[in-house]
Amino acid sequence: MLRNKFKEHKIILASGSPRRQQFFRDFDVDFEIRIKEIEEVYPESLQFLEITDYLAKLKASAFDGELKENEILVTSDTLVWHQNKALGKPIDYSDAFNMLKSLSDATHEVITSVCFKTSKKEEIINEITKVTFSDLSDEAIHYYLENHKPFDKAGSYGIQDWIGLTGISKIDGSYTNVVGLPTEKVYRYLLKF
Repeated sequence: MLRNKFKEHKIILASGSPRRQQFFRDFDVDFEIRIKEIEEVYPESLQFLEITDYLAKLKASAFDGELKENEILVTSDTLVWHQNKALGKPIDYSDAFNMLKSLSDATHEVITSVCFKTSKKEEIINEITKVTFSDLSDEAIHYYLENHKPFDKAGSYGIQDWIGLTGISKIDGSYTNVVGLPTEKVYRYLLKF
């Protein structure tokens, strides 16, 4: 459906995430990957989805003045929100271990903001999913970190990995949002574009 709709347009996905790229392939739409390195730093005063909105817009702003009239840029940012603070990607093994330890036997929120930008406008959509982990033993956390190396993932885990299969007891909301993109919302947005 999207392939026909966007015959005259070019969708640009500005993401190095293999999971987001796969979702766009699964949409059955032609798209191009264009990545610009940006420093993902946000003002400390920002909270909750203000952070992901800010970072998704920041990623899009790297393309200011470059987009042609028929191009649609898609950027996004995902973070884990737990105990009133943002958990991004871990800085090292120890940081990843501490994050997972804090998520053990608790519920957190996964927030994704997706920015759609053209030469004329910019819009953001959001998704929030609640995820509950069962009690994770230190042994299970070490096993996961050593075998799955989730150091490129917000909150130090991938729901589609071993830890998602064995450690998540409940999810309230979009599963694909936790993977990194709220696909149903993105697809509906593009259909209405």
